[in-house]
Amino acid sequence: MSTNNLKPKSPSESEIVMTELVLPNDANILGNALGGRVMHWIDLAAATAAHKHCGAICVTAAIERLSFLNPIKVGQLAHLKGRVVCTGKTSLVTKVDVWCEDMDTGETYPTSEAYLTFVSLDRNGKPRKVPPLDIKTDEEKAERERARIIRNKLLEIKGRVSK
Repeated sequence: MSTNNLKPKSPSESEIVMTELVLPNDANILGNALGGRVMHWIDLAAATAAHKHCGAICVTAAIERLSFLNPIKVGQLAHLKGRVVCTGKTSLVTKVDVWCEDMDTGETYPTSEAYLTFVSLDRNGKPRKVPPLDIKTDEEKAERERARIIRNKLLEIKGRVSK
C-alpha cells in the first residue's frame, strides 16, 4: 500500500476471527490453557488485524489491559476476534476479545480481552503512516476513546523512560 493512498478504513475492515483448539501441550497442570499461550494467540490475532488495516508489517509495541476472566480447558475452542480500534500517525491500537466454546455443549463464555499497540513499518524497518480509522457508531467511538486513554498512557511512560 502506498503511503499516498491513506484512505480511511472502518474497524470492521480490519476484523479477523481465529480459532484454536486447546490441546494438552497448551495447558498447565490444572488442564487450563497457559496464560502465555493465550497471550501468543492474542498477539497473532492483533498483528493480523493491524497488518490487514495497514497493508504493511506491524510490530507489537505494547500489550495493555490484558485480562484473564475465565479459564479455557483442554478440549475446548478458543475463539479470538481482533480489530483496529484507534490510529495515530504511525501507530495503531487493536482490541482482541477471546471467548471459549465447549464443543460438547455449545456453551460459550468470555475468557480474555486485551489492547495492543503496534507500529507500522516499511520494508526498511522505518515507521510509516497508517490509514486513519473511519469511526461511525457510538460503540466504535467509545472503543476508540478507551484505546486513546491507553495509548496516551503508553506515550507518557515512553516519554519518562526515554528522557
